[in-house]
Amino acid sequence: MKLKIAYIEEPPFGWTEAGGRATGADIELAETVLRAIGVTHIEYELTSFAELLPGVASGRWDMNVPLFITPRRMAKVDFSLPVWAIGDGFLVWAGNPLALDSYRRVAECGDARLGIIVGQVQHEAALAAGVRDAQIVLFDQQAEAIDALLTGRIDAYASTALGNRILADRIGYELLDAVPHPLVNKDANSLPKGAFSFRQGNHELLDAFNRQSRLYLGSADHRRRMLRFGLTEREIDPIVPA
Repeated sequence: MKLKIAYIEEPPFGWTEAGGRATGADIELAETVLRAIGVTHIEYELTSFAELLPGVASGRWDMNVPLFITPRRMAKVDFSLPVWAIGDGFLVWAGNPLALDSYRRVAECGDARLGIIVGQVQHEAALAAGVRDAQIVLFDQQAEAIDALLTGRIDAYASTALGNRILADRIGYELLDAVPHPLVNKDANSLPKGAFSFRQGNHELLDAFNRQSRLYLGSADHRRRMLRFGLTEREIDPIVPA
């Protein structure tokens, strides 16, 4: 059985190694579950975030790496069981000179510029918190946003708190800080959840994937593999099937 997965450059979830091999937490999880249900050949398609949903919906590939589950996206694709729960955060200049720790704070700091990837949920979250369109700079790729932050064209980059923490580790805390947003009611179960997505109607693959995921998520092997990429009980416990 052969299958194609689309992914984007977004460590620690997925990225391309120097030799061209796709790797990352979401890639590792997909491979583990798919091998267990009999998939023998997996092909990876590097794409942009904006192309993930249209690509899988039109059948250009069989599934996408996880993205946040929203009602708007559920109208276009079918989601698997959630595989992680992660809050938002900012990547900012070292020392966080503008004290940016939430979308509301960006809105209050009227001249702050916030970088966001086109189509990601952070855009809607920022607007809902009062951030003005004029404060938001949209990018197609994460690398473009990071370059804009490092060169001073934006003051913060909005993404997942976990992803930003990994980026700050890689780039260096002498240059950048990762600032997580406060939890809602300090409840980890309230964190937004992400899942793999499939073309609507592809029930056989989705059902098989979910059956194996229900057995695997939260297992010792799952936790060990994810820890290699920085995912801990904070991201895993809220999605473990009951």
